[in-house]
Amino acid sequence: MKEILGGVYTWSKFSEPHGYDFNGYLIQNSNGNVCVDPVQPTDEDLQLIRRFGVSRIILTNRNHTRAANSVRASTGAPVAIHPDDAPHAKSQGAIIDEPLSVGQKIGPLVAVGAGGKSPGEVAFHWPERRLLVVGDIVVGNPPGKCGLVREQVMDDPAALRRSVVGLLDLDFDAILMGDGACILADGKARLRELVATFPR
Repeated sequence: MKEILGGVYTWSKFSEPHGYDFNGYLIQNSNGNVCVDPVQPTDEDLQLIRRFGVSRIILTNRNHTRAANSVRASTGAPVAIHPDDAPHAKSQGAIIDEPLSVGQKIGPLVAVGAGGKSPGEVAFHWPERRLLVVGDIVVGNPPGKCGLVREQVMDDPAALRRSVVGLLDLDFDAILMGDGACILADGKARLRELVATFPR
């Protein structure tokens, strides 16, 4: 696990089929640390996560349940996901404790609607730090760029593109990617480049 921004830690697991890392995050906050989309940590990373403590585990979408159960078991933190994505997450064995709604604030993060790949996908915005955390709405592939997952895995490609365009209304500089390489500076410019490729 490494600190990539002040109080923001990440750990990764390489996905052979995708050719890039899947990333989990721990965000320190005075009101309780928040864990986002946790991938399977090493034993050493899990010890660090336990030592830091986690008050909430929040999931961006139905496919990012990942290691939420094991982090929940180790820390006692409840797991939250948007109700529209909860049935699929539960069908994959995830233990879901709480609903998550658009506009809800969890620690320093505000949930933002990001549906399209799945109906209940959300991103998380930290306005004061100009930071955006995304799941599958955008991927960091190739590194340094914003990309999209394949249309075949999107429930509604047009809705996903509208959601991406909507992210440009937010004030952010860094994008922490659930999949692929993070963009720690000029993230909004990189996202604008992606939007410029969308069909008119």
